[in-house]
Amino acid sequence: MRLSTMFTVPTVSAHCDLPCGVYDPAQARIEAESIKAIDKKVADSTDPDFRVRAAIIKEQRSELVKHHLWVLWTDYFKPPHFEKYPELNSLVNEATKLAGAAGTKGSFDESVADELLAKIDKIAEIFAETKKA
Repeated sequence: MRLSTMFTVPTVSAHCDLPCGVYDPAQARIEAESIKAIDKKVADSTDPDFRVRAAIIKEQRSELVKHHLWVLWTDYFKPPHFEKYPELNSLVNEATKLAGAAGTKGSFDESVADELLAKIDKIAEIFAETKKA
């Protein structure tokens, strides 16, 4: 007897790996706010140990920003969203790059964090529009 005939496997469908349905760009924004706050604190400190710890935390927070944006991009947003909002792919790409090594990971420049927050806000506007539909 074949194994496939011994067990009945139900057909399951979901919009993501775990169909929780909980998505929100606010998660990325909170991490980006943390990055900006670290930039402010580092500007006021000359303590090298503090600066190293701050850099490590900023790298972690930047990775979380990218993670949360990628989850929205890959699991929440669907082809109709990309058709209606053609700028969405560029926004996510630009935001994740701003959270990368050439962005918030690589500097303590508060203006880079502001740019990241602005991109996240644009993504959040689109997200809110899709939730209304």
